[in-house]
Amino acid sequence: MAFRASIRSMATAARQSLKIGMLPADGIGREVLPGAKAAILALGSSIPKTEFIDLPAGFEYFTKTGTALPDETVQILKNECDCALFGAVSSPSRKVTGYSSPIVALRKKMDLYANIRPVKSVSVNPEGEPGVDLVVIRENTECLYVKQETQTVGEHGKEARATRLITERASRRIGEMAFKMALERPRKHLTVIHKSNVLSITDGLFRETVRAVPTLPGMNGKYDDVTVAEQLVDSAVYRLFREPEIYDVMVAPNLYGDILSDAAAALVGSLGLVPSVNAGDSFVMGEPVHGSAPDIAGQNIANPLAAIRSAAMMLRHIGYGDGADRIERAVDSVLREGKVLTPDLGGKSKTSEVVDEVTKRI
Repeated sequence: MAFRASIRSMATAARQSLKIGMLPADGIGREVLPGAKAAILALGSSIPKTEFIDLPAGFEYFTKTGTALPDETVQILKNECDCALFGAVSSPSRKVTGYSSPIVALRKKMDLYANIRPVKSVSVNPEGEPGVDLVVIRENTECLYVKQETQTVGEHGKEARATRLITERASRRIGEMAFKMALERPRKHLTVIHKSNVLSITDGLFRETVRAVPTLPGMNGKYDDVTVAEQLVDSAVYRLFREPEIYDVMVAPNLYGDILSDAAAALVGSLGLVPSVNAGDSFVMGEPVHGSAPDIAGQNIANPLAAIRSAAMMLRHIGYGDGADRIERAVDSVLREGKVLTPDLGGKSKTSEVVDEVTKRI
């Protein structure tokens, strides 16, 4: 089924209104997504009149209805919404019959093949350079996340197996996204993350396909200014903590990208600061990197800044860069001042107080 418009046309066409699907899902997702909504509304008339459409999904919804992602939610996203925001999901670590993660399913059903996760510190001086400024671009639809697992009983007991899928098509698409983003950034540096010294077939295909993007028909030297490096995933984690400044854009298969971006959050203080968008050619969905944090859910102490930054990323992706800049500057100024912060950042402020402070500065 065709989506409403391509992202390119969405970014250039003059809209009369903007419809945003809101999927708070589980835990603190229900507490941080209202902050993202407030930040968008604070932009006022600088963006089209905005309508927010609340949509069900999540593990808690599954426990009530038997489905984690209703077909109606997907159809409304495809046919009525211009973009979306997702809160967080409480996927259990044990097997639950009939349950499958709604965010993983959404990425596949909406063909959101790229998860783009910027990790950037805030310098003390507004004019200063951040100590950490990198982007992890994670392939979103394949790898072990195809969730094809089996368990059998062998000679020595239970044996579990998982299928890992890496395709040339998916690797090419994420490679093109990564090269494009690297070209747009000042350093123009791309690192391909893999483990092809061990997984020579699957990771080998990913590595070769991504590196071959500049040679594709029609490129004609488009990416000549991009410097390409590669790194084994284990040494990449080590160097990420030892010398994060060497990285600019990192591109990785699904599992590695998930782990690397969560680890990189430690470099800037909290998972509550790191945003992302799930992007395809026809749709974009903002999503804070943090989980549902059931231990603090309902206490009004969850950090809303990752969700607010995700809203800014979403707006930028569909062509509202000025609005995104205003939101990001407001968040940075709150962090720089350091007076209104949630407990994960050493503060004592409530979620609602941080949201109020950000929206005042927008």
